[in-house]
Amino acid sequence: MEKLLDITLKNRKILQNHLKNTPKEDLFKIPKGFNNNIWWNIAHVVVTPQLLIYNLSGLDFTVEEELINKYRKGTFPDGEPSGEEIEKISEYLFSTLEKIKEDYEEGKFKNYKEYMTTPKVALCNVEDALSFNVFHEGLHLGAILALKRALALER
Repeated sequence: MEKLLDITLKNRKILQNHLKNTPKEDLFKIPKGFNNNIWWNIAHVVVTPQLLIYNLSGLDFTVEEELINKYRKGTFPDGEPSGEEIEKISEYLFSTLEKIKEDYEEGKFKNYKEYMTTPKVALCNVEDALSFNVFHEGLHLGAILALKRALALER
């Protein structure tokens, strides 16, 4: 468990670096051949554990449901977020991981509803969800790198 959270933390630091150091116009631009942008991928990574860990454990979300609905699987970018929303997501990159760790240590994830992910990985407990989340976040970091390359080629 500790190793999974450590890997996730390292990935989140990389995502924060992209968030802080990518020009705003590039954060929100959708290059030709893509259906989302760098910003959406970062926000999506923040909200997905809310669904895979908290929701499937029958617990309340630890971020606003509005954000979850805006960036969950099956959504697409819809305009530019406010400065307040950008700041919230930036903070949630780390605060939500701390909350997961705290709640895990307190044994809050006891009742887990099994779930089959899109890539056909069965999640049977919170440990499965945390393991899958590492994979999921890696996919989206890869998508961000591809988006950055595509944006550079469009210049």
